[in-house]
Amino acid sequence: MKDIGTLDLGGGFHGSLLGMVLDAGLMVKFVLLILLVFSVVSWAIIFFKLKYFHKIKKENDEFNSAYLKCSKLSDVNVAAKKYKLSTTAEVFRVGYEELTKINSQLKDSDNPGDEIGFSSIDNVERSLNNASDREMTKLESALGFLATTGSASPFIGLFGTVWGIMDTFQAIGARGSATLAVVAPGISEALVATAAGLAAAIPAVIFYNYFLNKSKAMLQEMDNFSGEFLNIVERYFIRK
Repeated sequence: MKDIGTLDLGGGFHGSLLGMVLDAGLMVKFVLLILLVFSVVSWAIIFFKLKYFHKIKKENDEFNSAYLKCSKLSDVNVAAKKYKLSTTAEVFRVGYEELTKINSQLKDSDNPGDEIGFSSIDNVERSLNNASDREMTKLESALGFLATTGSASPFIGLFGTVWGIMDTFQAIGARGSATLAVVAPGISEALVATAAGLAAAIPAVIFYNYFLNKSKAMLQEMDNFSGEFLNIVERYFIRK
């Protein structure tokens, strides 16, 4: 704890936020530094994710438009290669690659019957599911830090506040004075840590839920596209 002899109990209160931070004890300052790091990293993730999700949404829309205009899967595959960030384009690329392998096996097989067809469509479905899982992992990357910031920052700030109040009351006990003018400055400085914890946690929680909902929506979009792709495979390639 900060040496009680260094605490200003004479009412020399600095009303500004910066003044309260500078007058706070060493432990409170350390807590504020930790919260500042959490906040800076969280905002960096938020801005990166906002830009990232915007690009994915744009490429998904462009790929879906190209997909609807093409009459052949080979043409769709050419278009899909242009959209590196599109989640649905990646699912299509993986499915088309697996379908190409299956077609080669069916042509080389001496007995390309229904049993091979059912087995093949299972392989395509597994490939599509794996692609969706990989894309979902990319979408949710770094969201864990936002969740950690949202849950831990208020408690870290509360710890700094409790520590600061302990410093204040220890100094008050040593001085034997407990007037409002003496108590208020130290408690105000300690409460800055709680405010900082909430300031770091609130945007982290808001954008964590926002990005999580966006990821779920894109996962649903990938699942819908996978189902449509499987219908095409069943209709034209597997069952003859």
